[in-house]
Amino acid sequence: MERRNLLIEDNVQMLRQGVEVIEKMGSCLYSNAKPPFLQNGVGSHFRHCIDFYTCFLESVETAKINYVLRKRNRLAEIDCSFAILEIEAIIEKLRRLQPMDFEKQVLVIAEESSGTLDSNAWSRSSFARELEYLLSHTVHHYALIALALRLQGFEPGEGFGVAPSTLVYWKQTA
Repeated sequence: MERRNLLIEDNVQMLRQGVEVIEKMGSCLYSNAKPPFLQNGVGSHFRHCIDFYTCFLESVETAKINYVLRKRNRLAEIDCSFAILEIEAIIEKLRRLQPMDFEKQVLVIAEESSGTLDSNAWSRSSFARELEYLLSHTVHHYALIALALRLQGFEPGEGFGVAPSTLVYWKQTA
């Protein structure tokens, strides 16, 4: 399988893991905050990942990905059914990406603390590299979600929040 398809499939697999966990946990755990460990429910992490994928997918035409200007749709962090719909829409859009999209060079901004989006804030990247970034970013947020859920007595599954390469390594060394 070519690199493009692997990148899409790894991202899709990761997003599907999220849907499975959301469906199992239910709405109470999704939006429930438990101070001092959680200021927000785990839905805020899912919403954050949704935001990043949305920024990426909205940039296909412009070739400028601005992760700073996320929508931060509160409904995606408090309503697990809405979050699932958003994730499924992202999966569908990822599958429709064209091979030529992966070759595009893009400008990216991930963080900008000064509030000014001057030309020095942007970095060069490619759509393929950004898909790698999204996968890593999602894995790390899922790891935080897994920890938060375990603190509340819910087991999301051994492989949730674990990088695909680590899962392969675990299988090889078992």
